[in-house]
Amino acid sequence: MTGAHPKAVRLIVAISSRALFDLSESHRVFETEGVDAYRAYQVEHENDILEPGVAFPLVRKLISLNTALGERGRVEVILLSRNSSDTGLRVLTSAHRHGLDITRAAFTGGASPYRYVAAFGAHLFLSADPNDVRLALSAGCAAATVLSAAATAAAGGDPQVRIAFDGDAVLFSDDAERLYREEGLAVFNASETASAYEPLPGGPFKGFLVAIHQLQNLFPAEAAPLRTALVTARGAPSHERVVRTLRAWDIRIDEALFLGGLAKSSFLEAFDADIFFDDQEIHCDEARRHVATGHVPHGVANQAAK
Repeated sequence: MTGAHPKAVRLIVAISSRALFDLSESHRVFETEGVDAYRAYQVEHENDILEPGVAFPLVRKLISLNTALGERGRVEVILLSRNSSDTGLRVLTSAHRHGLDITRAAFTGGASPYRYVAAFGAHLFLSADPNDVRLALSAGCAAATVLSAAATAAAGGDPQVRIAFDGDAVLFSDDAERLYREEGLAVFNASETASAYEPLPGGPFKGFLVAIHQLQNLFPAEAAPLRTALVTARGAPSHERVVRTLRAWDIRIDEALFLGGLAKSSFLEAFDADIFFDDQEIHCDEARRHVATGHVPHGVANQAAK
């Protein structure tokens, strides 16, 4: 059984099988030939180890943090899958063959696994299924759709986990973004300047950021195994409210990039992000060419797209 000291700080990440592994061929069988053919395919290939998927390098680095954490904290990765326990056997076997310490899983036999995100106490849910992600977000859980990348990011020699976030509609609510879309940049800047000392409401990823921050606090700032970055289209003068909000939350962001509308992709590559979370599909499509990217289908930008 997996265990940790009762007072240990925990970071719990739930992930779907298609986000963790490359299941494109078996998913094609499911889509074109149906459930029975899919089950037969998975059983036939049960001993064939699955290749890593888009989120695999991130998961491997997260699990490896447990060596540095020792008894003080633990990162746990939980597998949530629409597979049955029968077809899911290949997934868990592959995880163990790849050296991933994953001991908890839920196989839901075709039903959405989102309800188990909260039951497991997960701070984040990563999935390849946008519908499951929307359901998890609606239930108050941080969740993102892991997007296929031009080239799956490979875990480099640096063991530090680097996570980048957009601001509005991700770490913060979409209130300010909504005002910007309705009234324009000048009104947005005037409102944010007037509200500089009023903390922004939290967004869907605030709890995940808090959990990361608690792990970071177990280490000296210069030696933390996790590093965070805020990468936002905001610029001066709207930056001040963001800085004061994080200060009010008592959360340290290691790097804050206020780009004033510049494209984010080159900055994410420079930060060497293991994953980037953004609510706007246009930013995600640019970012996925360089780093693993999670689309957060939350807020006014996604209502407009829908």
